[in-house]
Amino acid sequence: MQQNKQLPDIANTRTPSVTNGLRWVGMEAIAVPVTLSSDTGTEQTVAAKGNLYVSLDDPGAKGIHMSRLHRRLNQLAGKLCDKAQLDALLNDMVSSQGPISKSAKFDLSFDLCLAKPSLLSNETGFQSYNVTITGEHHQGVNSYRLALTVPYSSTCPCSAALSRQLLAGAIDSQFSGEQIDKQDLLAWVETTSVATPHSQRSYAYLNLVLSDQNWPSLLSLITQIETTLATPVQTMVKRSDEQEFARLNAENLMFCEDAARKLKTMLEQCTWVKDYTFKVEHQESLHAHNAVVIDTKYNPIAERVFDL
Repeated sequence: MQQNKQLPDIANTRTPSVTNGLRWVGMEAIAVPVTLSSDTGTEQTVAAKGNLYVSLDDPGAKGIHMSRLHRRLNQLAGKLCDKAQLDALLNDMVSSQGPISKSAKFDLSFDLCLAKPSLLSNETGFQSYNVTITGEHHQGVNSYRLALTVPYSSTCPCSAALSRQLLAGAIDSQFSGEQIDKQDLLAWVETTSVATPHSQRSYAYLNLVLSDQNWPSLLSLITQIETTLATPVQTMVKRSDEQEFARLNAENLMFCEDAARKLKTMLEQCTWVKDYTFKVEHQESLHAHNAVVIDTKYNPIAERVFDL
């Protein structure tokens, strides 16, 4: 019978042939369930992917202890993922490595699925939002960033004005007299399509540097963004909802610059946001290219988030 033997630990028994410290060493795309809360007290568990890194500051160390990082990430499962838990994760990632590491970083990426009511018909569907929470421990301080994508609809003001001009011209051609019978006009309008303004599915990509204050729930933040832009995309709809959606778009005509200014105004009023970079993207139906705006609060280097 083979006797139990101590397993070799090459990371601790061999020294590297070249001795240098390394900025980040770790693992990526580790599956972990994460539980989030909302302002209503309800909780939702999402399937997240975690990237975990620690610095390798000891130039004589062969490598880091990866299983210790994995074990610590697993402890998020079954717990409410709030700032206290994320602080503990970062601090434990550093301490798990002993003297060889001084810094740690993680990314948690997931799709948050929210129930969204229809505009008028009392139907409900589900909308998913891509979220990434990034935390970093450096020189004893924990800092956090939040990346979030929110879709919305936008109707071009220029296209709306051109469509109105065509409609006015068609009415002038159809009704040549000085007086127009109201019922005749209504009947003609309900059966005639002269021109429609072009609309586009649009996206707000936000990258927020968070303060140490209490963060809002993701649900309340998404709701605030959608309320600011006023034309969120819909899920389950009936004809009454589709008509109301068309009315909202006509009431909130937007160039990408208009959407960006709305978003910027909102972010400037968020006391829990220390810095931000965002991009709004209107995926044009008129063109094969997109119209975009990119803006940042303080740090132009943050524009690299969007590959400028």
